[in-house]
Amino acid sequence: MPAKLPVNFFSTKSPVIDLFRGQLDYADQLRQDSEIVLYFFYAPWCGQSIAAREEIEHVASRLSDQVLFVAVNCWWNQGKCRKQKHFFYFPVIHLYHRSFGPIEYKGPMSAVYIEKFVRRVMTPLLYISSRSKLLDFLSNYEPGVVGFFEFNASPQPPGYLTFFTSALHSLKKDYLGTIRFGVVTDKRVAEEISLVHSGSVYLHRHANTSLIYPKDIMNFTAENICKWALENREMLIRWLRPHGGKSLLLNNELKKGPALLIFIPYNPLAEIHPLLDEITKVALEYHKCNKSQAAEPDLQHLGDSDSPAFDSSVTDAHLKFSETFPIAKYPCCNTVVLPQWHSISRTHNVCELCVNQTLGVKPNKVHVPHCNFLEIEAALDSFYLQEHTFFQVISNTIECSNFLSFYSPFSYYTACCRTVNRHFLSFISSEKTIFQTPKVAFSSHGKKDNTQFSIPHIEDRNCFIPDLNISSTNITGLSCRTNKTLNLYLLDSNLFWIYAERLGASRSTHLKEFAAIVDLKEEVHYVLDQNQSLVGPTLENFIKNFSVLYSPLKRHLVDDPSVHFHEQHVVTEVTTNTFHKTVFLSAKNVLLLYYAQWCGFCASLNHIFIQLARLLPPDSFTVARIDVTRNDLPWEFMTDRLPTILFFPHQRKEQSVKFPEDFSVNLPNLLKFILHHSSLSPSEPCTKECLHKESVLQQGHISHLEREIQKLRSEISALHQAHDQLEAQLSEARREEQRLQQQKHTLEKQHKTLQLHSEQLQATYDQKNQELLEMAEKLHELADASENLLKENALLRILVAARGEKLQRKDEIKEPLQSEQTLSEDNDLSLSTATAISEEKRIDNIDTIETEHSSGNRTE
Repeated sequence: MPAKLPVNFFSTKSPVIDLFRGQLDYADQLRQDSEIVLYFFYAPWCGQSIAAREEIEHVASRLSDQVLFVAVNCWWNQGKCRKQKHFFYFPVIHLYHRSFGPIEYKGPMSAVYIEKFVRRVMTPLLYISSRSKLLDFLSNYEPGVVGFFEFNASPQPPGYLTFFTSALHSLKKDYLGTIRFGVVTDKRVAEEISLVHSGSVYLHRHANTSLIYPKDIMNFTAENICKWALENREMLIRWLRPHGGKSLLLNNELKKGPALLIFIPYNPLAEIHPLLDEITKVALEYHKCNKSQAAEPDLQHLGDSDSPAFDSSVTDAHLKFSETFPIAKYPCCNTVVLPQWHSISRTHNVCELCVNQTLGVKPNKVHVPHCNFLEIEAALDSFYLQEHTFFQVISNTIECSNFLSFYSPFSYYTACCRTVNRHFLSFISSEKTIFQTPKVAFSSHGKKDNTQFSIPHIEDRNCFIPDLNISSTNITGLSCRTNKTLNLYLLDSNLFWIYAERLGASRSTHLKEFAAIVDLKEEVHYVLDQNQSLVGPTLENFIKNFSVLYSPLKRHLVDDPSVHFHEQHVVTEVTTNTFHKTVFLSAKNVLLLYYAQWCGFCASLNHIFIQLARLLPPDSFTVARIDVTRNDLPWEFMTDRLPTILFFPHQRKEQSVKFPEDFSVNLPNLLKFILHHSSLSPSEPCTKECLHKESVLQQGHISHLEREIQKLRSEISALHQAHDQLEAQLSEARREEQRLQQQKHTLEKQHKTLQLHSEQLQATYDQKNQELLEMAEKLHELADASENLLKENALLRILVAARGEKLQRKDEIKEPLQSEQTLSEDNDLSLSTATAISEEKRIDNIDTIETEHSSGNRTE
């Protein structure tokens, strides 16, 4: 059976051109006449294509005057799209900017996200005309690439088209559009970011040193610019957009280290995002390890005036300030814990070693040397040779000194050391102590007195750097001062709230804001209290509590809210919230089964546990189970295999016992296991009173089992009676079956007889039917003959009437001639008489013939 012809996927009134027969060649012709074209490749049967259809129509209704929207059916086997394109999924969205493309969109199939991406393709470059706009552009949390091109000399400066194409390449390689491209045409605005020559490209970074594209090393091509920007971009915070299918996106990101997942409602088309701005400020402070102005240009003065013509004194002052900025602000530091010395064996000596440029070298505003391992190693070698200068006297002050490196005359290092007493180390876990910055006192090289005796955290490098005071409420540079650095991620709660619910977010909340820290390596995650609003200070405290050495955060245990408790159930269903109450606070022996919905072996044990729960006395034993895939437990109560059975004896819950894996799980083995471990261990000493209690307990168990055995015997006798009744019913059913078989044979015979009679009647019917057909044919022939005779009879009547008229006319003619023929009557009498007689005879003959013919017709 041939396939049905395709029909319109979009409405005929839709602004989307629907090529439902896969006319890809016609689509290419349409693209040649338009600047921006969006192709929507779909399959009519695809549910995702059907769901995205409305979103595409919504975007087309807003941008149809600027963008050509074309939908192509790429599933019909006779269409060119199916023959030329080989897609593995639907729908597929391709965008073309003139001759550049295709740029595939892989984001969420939501109208706002699609429209945002289309607008980025329409205007890949942002025109920066003033210092205020430059400030806004560089203040954004996304990486920014700025190109400087002077349009005075020519309408299209050299390299501008290449830079424009590099922005499109960036969208092609990164569909999230994390890198923003801008262009500056004013030379004075460009000088604010060290761009002097036309055709220069600048990559802005917040926490690290900003870069200028190295034309002397790399060719100035669109691919190289895009590659350079992607490789050197700075990702302070990243958006995650899982597509909903099978993907390793979350797994790959969580493997990189602890992650802070922040769920916020996000509208890409909105002009302002106050909550997002607050979160990005926290991320910037968290990653700002180097507070050097050379690493990040001083952008504050850019907003002083919007006019491109500003006072040159501002620039001169800014350059002068950069030149005189202390180079000690550019440290590359490492914490050193010195070995113990015999003379001061009760102390630990901790130093902060920082490598810097020499004071005589002017730092570049953009290019600042990165931290080099070889320089650190050289500084360590030099420091260990000169470390005796710090330990002449045991001191509670921080002593700092500058040393010239033995390996490079252009660099030096600074060492700030502190003698830490052992008995103070117990206070290190205190958050207040960890983040408290001590007042620095210099040694004989420049020593000041210090009356405070604070113990800095070893990981807190800023505690050893002079002139760097950080209060306990500041997280500036915390990512570089701790070994538990967080990767920050954003997720749109309008699209991915299901992930937040799985992490512990409330299902009934109306404000979809949520934050959680997930540590995949430690297999833990922490949840920000949902009673607190998601603002900057709250996030800062959340991050600091995670970063301290002894974190006060508690592991969040996910509970299954869908469990409904019924008192009539013999097996108790346990969740995360009821685990402690059911197992530890209960005054009963508890047998707990760990299971999962997907575990087939677990399901096969249900009837055994139901029987066991009915056998054991409910006032002394509790049979329970827990779904470990939906309920988290403390680590000491988790298991790595299913099914697992744990027994918690009464008054000895800490001595839980696991059911042996080599024993088959059946009712007798479970009873032996429970009765053996519910009594006291033989290794424990037992008094007479203890033995008496034990015997009473055993006697109670025996009596309970005897009662249960009696119940089982009565049930067995009832089963025997029911068995006899079933046997009688089965014999009666067999007799009834035989009777029905006989009736069946009789009915079959009658059926055969009736079938033969039916065949005979059918033959008779066919014969009579044939005879009737023959008679009908004869009647038809007679009817035709009668019709012919009637026609002939009417004709004869007409002839007779005509003959009568002729005779009448002859009679009328004879009367006037009688007088004239009187004389000749005698002579012609004989002749006339003979003629008249002959004529009359002839008329008589004619009448006779007509009469006979008429009589014959009547007879017929």
